[in-house]
Amino acid sequence: MTSINGSIHIERPVEEVFDFVADERNEPTYNPRLSGVEKTTPGPIGRGTRWHAVATSRKRATPFELEITEYAPPSRLASVTHMDAIEISGALTFVPEAQGTRMSWSWNLRPKGMLKLATPLLAALGRRQEQRIWSSLKACLEKQKCE
Repeated sequence: MTSINGSIHIERPVEEVFDFVADERNEPTYNPRLSGVEKTTPGPIGRGTRWHAVATSRKRATPFELEITEYAPPSRLASVTHMDAIEISGALTFVPEAQGTRMSWSWNLRPKGMLKLATPLLAALGRRQEQRIWSSLKACLEKQKCE
């Protein structure tokens, strides 16, 4: 197992950032690697909400399931992601700051099978990918160009 941690300041109110991020259907607007997200459970978003998503990389589609395991608006959103090759669990935290929100992430990666051998490389790639995703979210929300 390895961990990925980081944070970013977003110049938007904490409630707005939390609500936007909590709805996984918004992620394709700031994460170009996500080609589709579908909510698979009925009712409002909260603990137990499940999503089916597809990530694409080098023309390869990777489906995965994500479940919200903790939902505490507007401060904490935890989840577990199940993929064939890896399981990812962790949380996002949202803290009000002057002129915005400090959003932090902490993910535990549990590679499966042969991917375990590539854990150090996986961690390095994951850190860069998370920084790109959340920097894109920041740009999306601050410019209010999330489409």
